[in-house]
Amino acid sequence: MHTLVPVDLQTEPYTIRIEAGVLSELSRCLPSAAQAVVISDTQVADHYLALVCECLQENFERIDTITVPVGESSKSVEQAESVWNQLAELGTDRASVIIALGGGVVGDLAGFAAATFARGIQLIQIPTSLLAQVDSSVGGKVGINLPSAKNMVGAFWQPSHVVIDPSVLNTLDERNYVAGLAEVAKYGVIMDAAFLEMLENRVARIHSRDPEFLSEMIARCCQLKAQVVVEDERETTGRRAILNYGHTFGHAIEAVYGYGEYLHGEAISIGMQMAAELSAEIGMLKDDLSLRQSQLLQDLHLPVRLPDDRRLELLEAMKKDKKVNAGQLRLILPEQAGFVKQVIAPSEQTLLSCMEAFVNTD
Repeated sequence: MHTLVPVDLQTEPYTIRIEAGVLSELSRCLPSAAQAVVISDTQVADHYLALVCECLQENFERIDTITVPVGESSKSVEQAESVWNQLAELGTDRASVIIALGGGVVGDLAGFAAATFARGIQLIQIPTSLLAQVDSSVGGKVGINLPSAKNMVGAFWQPSHVVIDPSVLNTLDERNYVAGLAEVAKYGVIMDAAFLEMLENRVARIHSRDPEFLSEMIARCCQLKAQVVVEDERETTGRRAILNYGHTFGHAIEAVYGYGEYLHGEAISIGMQMAAELSAEIGMLKDDLSLRQSQLLQDLHLPVRLPDDRRLELLEAMKKDKKVNAGQLRLILPEQAGFVKQVIAPSEQTLLSCMEAFVNTD
C-alpha cells in the first residue's frame, strides 16, 4: 500500500511517494539516465547504499557514489567543494542524476550540489531520517551553513522525485528519531489543529514507531508542506515563511552552541516553545497553546530549555538570520492552534526577557 502526495508546482510538479519497503523496489519508481551519483553519509551508506545501487542497476548505465561524514558539519563550504570536485572527477554532467540518500544534512548538501554543479542537475530525494521525510526533503530548499549562520548559503532547487520508505526508520537511532518529531509537531501548531490533537492522543504509537501510524503521520506532514510550497514556492508572498516557526530561535541555538551539540529538531523544539511564550507575553496568543505545545514536546522527549545563559549570543545570532529584512528581524508566532503569523520582532529587551525563562539555572 502506498500514498502519493502531489506537489503541483506550475513549472516543475513532482510526486512524493510514501510506501513501506519501497527502497527495495526503486527501479519501478524512478526514471532512467546515463549516470546516477548517489550521495550519502557514512552511517546511512552502511545500511542502505549497496541496496539502493543494486536496485537501480536497470535504471542507470553507470552508478557512482559519494559519501560524506555524518553530522551537521558536512553542511559546509569545504564539504560542498569536495563534492563538486568529486562530481567533476566522475564526469558528471547535465544528463546525470544526483540522488540524495540520507537525512536532512545529506539532502541539503546533495541538493545544493545538484543546484550549483554544471548550473543544475536533476535531483532525487530518498530521505532516511524522520526529519527529512516529513520536512527537509520536500519543497526544494537546499543549502549549507556558515559558521555564524544556519542555511545562509543556498538555493531553491526542486527534486524531480521524492521517495519515502517509512520502514527505514527502524534503523534510526532514538535521538534522531525523536528530534524529527519536532517538525511533526510544528505542522500541527502552524496549520492543522486536528493533527495537533491527534499527535497529543497518539504519543504511545509514535514512540513505538507503529508502521501504520508512521505512514499516516508522514503523509499528513508532506501534504501540509506541499500545500504551502505550491502557494509560495520561493517565499515571495510570505506564506511559506510560516514553515520557519521556531526556526529563528532554533537556528541561533544551533550556531551559538555549536552545530551538532543540539540536533536540528532539538533546537527547533526549544525555539518553538520560545516563540509560543513570546507570543503569549506580547498578547498575540490567547488560548492554552503554549502549555499544550510544551506538554506535547516533553511527552515526545524533546527539550524545551537551555543548559545555561547565552541570551546575548543568541540575540546576536538571530540578527544574522536569513529572515532579517531591511534590518528588521521577523518571527513566526502563533495566534492559536493551527494559525501563525509573521510579525516584526519586539524589542531586544522583550526578546531577552522571554529567553530568560528558558535558561536552566539549577
